[in-house]
Amino acid sequence: MPRSRSGGYWVFLLPSAVLFTAVIVVPFLMNVGLGFTRWQGIGDPSWIGLDNYARLLADERFWTSFRNNVALIVAMAIVPTAIGLVLAATLFDYVGKKFGPRTAGMLRAAYYLPQVLPVAVAGIVWGWIMHPRFGALNELLGLLGMEPRNWLGDPDWALPSVMVIMVWFQIGYPVVIFMAGLQRVDPALYEAAEMDGASWWRRFWHITLPQIRPEIYVVLLTCTIAALKVFGPIFVLTRGGPGGATLVPSYFSYQNFFEKANVGYGSAIATVLTLMIIMVTALFLRIQDRDS
Repeated sequence: MPRSRSGGYWVFLLPSAVLFTAVIVVPFLMNVGLGFTRWQGIGDPSWIGLDNYARLLADERFWTSFRNNVALIVAMAIVPTAIGLVLAATLFDYVGKKFGPRTAGMLRAAYYLPQVLPVAVAGIVWGWIMHPRFGALNELLGLLGMEPRNWLGDPDWALPSVMVIMVWFQIGYPVVIFMAGLQRVDPALYEAAEMDGASWWRRFWHITLPQIRPEIYVVLLTCTIAALKVFGPIFVLTRGGPGGATLVPSYFSYQNFFEKANVGYGSAIATVLTLMIIMVTALFLRIQDRDS
């Protein structure tokens, strides 16, 4: 009886499995296959074996895009997680107690607002703010007696500018996740720590961080994956420029697919990027299992 009952669950999983196979597995396998060919999108692909991957290893633009991706991991995963931890703990343990949960909830929603905005809208607005001639940021610098800068058009400033924008865009997600995680922490722990004279920082370090460790792993993993496959902000803000200063693997793959009609090479880049994401996910899960 239990055997037949457990077997019935597969019926409910079947639609999702079929959809996953059609939308994820089949396109991925087709992409892997195209990575071994030379194809311009029309006609028949020509089998060239590992030539695209050999070219990839020697392509300086790919390694530049990878280094830029590492910088975006810092901007989209590490920095927002650190700031989000402090903000969430402050809203929960200080603002919520002193000004009430409604005020803390309003501030949480304000931090999350960039996540709700469409990427294209946010990118266009930031493009206006950082415009080299009439942008609000350069106007402010002029009032302070400083020289204006071409924030998104100067190779020295383009990547740091994009990193700042991505911190702003990403920071609301950790705040919401961490505040949700803090809801399950026993309030008696904070009350006992306060009675013992523990400062806010000690309560944060010895209670908040250990109690929401699972949420920290989730945020770091999901934000790292988002950074590895980031495309929309780069497309809207810089198109990978100037001179490849903000080029990332996902946009590099897009360039080869659609701008250069080099489908085989673009497929090889996308395959390597997918394998990198799988490896990072497996590494995070292994570390989480070891620490749990």
